[in-house]
Amino acid sequence: MLNIFYHPLYVYGIDKKSSFPRYRYLLTKNKLENFSNKILIREPKMIDVNDIYLAHQKEYVDSFLSGNLSDSEKRKIGLQPWNEQIINRTKFIMGGSIEALNFAISQNGIAANMAGGTHHAHYSFGAGYCIFNDLAICAIKCINNYSSINNVLIIDLDVHQGDGTATILEKYTNIFTFSMHCDSNFPLKKMVSDIDLPLRRGMEDNEYLKLLNEQFEILSDVKSDIILFQAGVDTLYEDKLGHLSLTKEGLRKRNKIVLDFAKKRKSPIVVFMGGGYSSPIDSSVESFVDLFLQCSNYQNSF
Repeated sequence: MLNIFYHPLYVYGIDKKSSFPRYRYLLTKNKLENFSNKILIREPKMIDVNDIYLAHQKEYVDSFLSGNLSDSEKRKIGLQPWNEQIINRTKFIMGGSIEALNFAISQNGIAANMAGGTHHAHYSFGAGYCIFNDLAICAIKCINNYSSINNVLIIDLDVHQGDGTATILEKYTNIFTFSMHCDSNFPLKKMVSDIDLPLRRGMEDNEYLKLLNEQFEILSDVKSDIILFQAGVDTLYEDKLGHLSLTKEGLRKRNKIVLDFAKKRKSPIVVFMGGGYSSPIDSSVESFVDLFLQCSNYQNSF
């Protein structure tokens, strides 16, 4: 049984006037409820603020949680207009990632958050729909709190570079960051991960999967006791923010490469939902459902 964390505020903590496709979370959750024999949807607790401080400047964290970010800081993040639930929403999303992490480690298996993958949040500011960086928080918490984990591998296959993750974790020699993303896409200024693979605009399945397999041959030499997988589906050709041209079948093959890699290592893996902005949103939702169903099939493989 795959444990996936979801809270209604993932949807309703975003204002209905926002351009962000907030109902993708609810639509994904509703479809997954048809697979109750494979998937258990759990409601997370809010994150402990001390865990946020692991990866972020205290002044920035406290300013957001007290509702005192400036208008320019809010615009840089997006999701506007903000409603009164944005703070609690963020705390539940971060909490969902922490709880998925705990489940994956305790079961030496897979767990997921039906949100998160907020890789554009930097140490002292948010950007690109990301307020705090749950990938960085989880990675640092692994190193600090779990004696069984000495090395963390972050695999970021969202169409956008994991720039915030790269900058927050750049000094951690035992946390390895890999980002494979569209070169012509956001963020305009790319940061430096341990491995970055920029892709040309419009790339299709065969070339993408060939390059991904080549990268995993390199990653096979990287030590890791846990994998954090940012599994954005905004590489789909239908995605309005993507610039790549993958099919749903291509994404399923992508997911299989990552899951087989974790299985071979007998490594726990945490899956973060990441981006997905297709028009209509159904294509993103279908690929998220595919992702989580694939994960459920690997639950007892470690």
